[in-house]
Amino acid sequence: MARSWFLLLPFGLIVLLGSVAQAAVVEHTFNVGNLSISLCNKTARIITAVNGQLPGPTIEAREGDTVVVHLINTSPYNMTIHWHGIFQRGTPWADGPDMVTQCPVQPGANYTYRFNVIGQEGTLWWHAHISFLRATVYGALILRPRGGAKGYPFPKPHGEKTVILAEWWNDNIYDLERKAFREASTLRPADAYTINGKPGDSYNCSDANQTYKFQVRHNEKYLLRIINAALNTPLFFKVANHSFTVVGADASYTTPYETDVVVIAPGQTVDALMVASATVGRYYMAVSPYDSANLPNPTFSETNGTAVVEYVGYTGDEQPQLPPRTEYNDTDTAFRFLSNLTALVLPGKPTVPLSIDTRMFVTVGLGVSDCQPEQLQCNRSTTHFSASMNNASFVLPSTVSMLQAHYRNKSAGVYTRDFPDRPPVIFDYTSNVSDNGTMQYTTKSTKVKTLCYNETVEMVLQNTHLIAKESHPMHLHGFNFFVLAQGFGNYNETTATPQFNLVNPQERNTIAVPTGGWAVIRFVANNPGMWFMHCHFDAHLSIGLAMVFEVKDGPTEEASVPPPPEDLPHC
Repeated sequence: MARSWFLLLPFGLIVLLGSVAQAAVVEHTFNVGNLSISLCNKTARIITAVNGQLPGPTIEAREGDTVVVHLINTSPYNMTIHWHGIFQRGTPWADGPDMVTQCPVQPGANYTYRFNVIGQEGTLWWHAHISFLRATVYGALILRPRGGAKGYPFPKPHGEKTVILAEWWNDNIYDLERKAFREASTLRPADAYTINGKPGDSYNCSDANQTYKFQVRHNEKYLLRIINAALNTPLFFKVANHSFTVVGADASYTTPYETDVVVIAPGQTVDALMVASATVGRYYMAVSPYDSANLPNPTFSETNGTAVVEYVGYTGDEQPQLPPRTEYNDTDTAFRFLSNLTALVLPGKPTVPLSIDTRMFVTVGLGVSDCQPEQLQCNRSTTHFSASMNNASFVLPSTVSMLQAHYRNKSAGVYTRDFPDRPPVIFDYTSNVSDNGTMQYTTKSTKVKTLCYNETVEMVLQNTHLIAKESHPMHLHGFNFFVLAQGFGNYNETTATPQFNLVNPQERNTIAVPTGGWAVIRFVANNPGMWFMHCHFDAHLSIGLAMVFEVKDGPTEEASVPPPPEDLPHC
């Protein structure tokens, strides 16, 4: 009798009940504290890390699971964790950006993050979202299909490898960040690039443990889950004598794309299949910088981070082969990769919205502003580097988080609802206009763009060359967006609109706006809360390249911001 009743249920409800029945609670404890580590420098130094690991622990969950992470802060610094790419629908208090959705977890305190993984599969990551502490506080977040590997829309690989790319400084990164802020200067380049926390032997590291090793079997296929956790540098990724088939980006499936180089900006992830089809031996996996700003003093290290891909059964001792190096300013290669990805259209997955409620044209780039009171060593008679979106340079509030102010309907003194839909001045955005102080100058503010629930937004992101033109990786919290088109120069609606891909545009949470160019993105504001949008170069975020979307509640309780959790940290 019970079986007959079950068969009478609608198919969709049967699927939902089955999913709920299989859902699990994935629980972790993150102890954030000091770790003594020696990485290509003569003496060990103390870093901030999770559970004594660099990178931190990998979180693995299946679609539909609930993730619970108990954060215990034993470090000397305030701390928050952002679950990069997780939508946080119904759990906006768990998103993590300091003073946007929460006050920081103070030293000696703790906070439990709880969120559901609904409708997302692929590779994401987690990281600190306060100061520059994500330089060492980061790890992978792997979301598997409900049905396991058989749920992949591509042939099941023989194995998987997580590849986290990052930057390393020999000095304390927190102290370097504070020094750069006080002096209104830029952060110096990293001392090394790392793969899974190790720099490789191109940095004269004599310890064999400083090179990460991936073991593979001949002719087997591996899914590489590649994450760029670097603070400030887009990277070229290669493996000597091997090529890739890209099948995912930012936890969204892509049409298979063949390439011998992966281009990945800070914040982005790429899932790529690699067949171990080379001659049995040892090969270098290498990362090198992509930077086309062409500033007089480069903000990146012109070095290679390496790991070794070693075939099982190899017994030789020859030096591994290096892949051909891509020039750091090879914009053509970067654009070819980043613009050629398309979505793999699957039943039940979101499609690009065709009607638009709000159109925005937003300039992103570097300018100048007055020194701030805290910048004690800044020359008050001069301006200094700043960054802005539509000439608004973002400043975080200091007394209450923006989500708390939104929930209590007490935004006065915390933020204003006047983020502009267009820049205040229209000019030749991608030509060098550095002699025009009016265009360069920006003021500090905390402005948001308020959206109604389910409003569809189309945003043109336009790079500027007020100081330098470069590829800014813009990350949107709380949503994925569709990338309709990208190009160089000034955006021209007449010529750009025919290029729009409205059939299978790539879906991402972080886009590298083309150097000296533009990108058009579109998303539906179906997630109430306060959602940060910012450059994922931390050096640019800290000087104001950010804004916030305030999304109003919908018509139901499920489409509204819930009350804050009882253990939400206080400022």
